[in-house]
Amino acid sequence: MRINTTQSLIGSIFAFVLATSCCWLPFLAIGIGGATSFAAFSAGLEQFSGFFMTAGAVFLAWGGYQFYQKNNTKAMTTVELQSTITCPNCQATKEETMPTNACQFFYECESCKTLLKPKSGDCCVYCSYGTIACPPIQEGKNCC
Repeated sequence: MRINTTQSLIGSIFAFVLATSCCWLPFLAIGIGGATSFAAFSAGLEQFSGFFMTAGAVFLAWGGYQFYQKNNTKAMTTVELQSTITCPNCQATKEETMPTNACQFFYECESCKTLLKPKSGDCCVYCSYGTIACPPIQEGKNCC
């Protein structure tokens, strides 16, 4: 399961806010009219601050790692756009240029006129019948 960078950053911000609530929440409660129940609630969270700070640091580090990997992978990845599709019905082959702005769900074999559809679990005909996976898969992204 992949966690994206946005989820990691939101998780780290949420953990940071919770971890530091014992420090800022009493002042906020006093500033908006003061209620001792808010102070008691934030004091109760103080015992979990170590956990929340650790969780925040882990989420922040994971987000940074995801960001670094994403930027580093983009710089090093060259996407191949030529793929040879082989018809499973007649075994005819043809080299095609894959689209970069959309997935191709259907492909008609020029030889036998069979309409090809992606196999179960594949996102497009290039992933099912081509020699090269589609551009999003090559880049390590989810396809369509």
